[in-house]
Amino acid sequence: MSEFYNIFDAHAHYDDQKFDEDRDAVLNALKDNGVCGIVNASVDIATANTVLGYTKKHSVIYGAVGIHPENIENLQDDYLEQLAKLYTDNKKIVAIGEVGLDYYWDIPKEPQQKIFAEQLSLVNDLDAPVVIHDREAHGDTLEFLKKFRPKNALLHCYSGSAEFLKEILRLDCMISLGGTVTFKNARHSVEVAQVVPLDKLLLETDSPYLSPVPFRGKRNQSDYIVYAAKKIADVRGMTAQEILDITCENAKRFYRIF
Repeated sequence: MSEFYNIFDAHAHYDDQKFDEDRDAVLNALKDNGVCGIVNASVDIATANTVLGYTKKHSVIYGAVGIHPENIENLQDDYLEQLAKLYTDNKKIVAIGEVGLDYYWDIPKEPQQKIFAEQLSLVNDLDAPVVIHDREAHGDTLEFLKKFRPKNALLHCYSGSAEFLKEILRLDCMISLGGTVTFKNARHSVEVAQVVPLDKLLLETDSPYLSPVPFRGKRNQSDYIVYAAKKIADVRGMTAQEILDITCENAKRFYRIF
């Protein structure tokens, strides 16, 4: 049993093949290690349906359904209708996501932007929370947020500066931080952790990726959020449990989990 509780992982990928050998065992153990909720984000229609299955099997799992910018090719004509049905028909599907822009990889920008715009329009039609992927695309991401003004937007695995955060906060968006805040070269993440209003902060793993120190390079999992909470608590003069309590309540509010 963990000494910590109210660990809410705002963004993870337990559908990843790195969990194929022991997925159920890991998920079943997390509740005993203080994890009260996990939002498993999808990247396409296939993973959205897989995640739906996890939400039915595991009490701690909730889902987000969306098309990741790396998965925009060969979309079915009715993909938006499929996403809408998944969201509206299933109480444990709590957001559209992850959607957004990725300029790190060599993916044409124009189709990315088209699919992102279509999904943001769907978000507004559904009045749904949206989980946004923004990798080296801060300027364009901001412009899309200004244009569509989703009511409940989360920039997951936030990688922008403290200055960019000011722009995001003007749009009433939330951010999530994770293992990167514990890295030695994480100056930007630490600066953001110091200044982000606590009511706009969530914690995530992006599991199985971005494991915190001391697990860097190994498979990540939701209870490792404690290490990010400890780092954020240190720079803010708080306790890790206080950070976990606050971010848990923020996650439930953002994802409308009551």
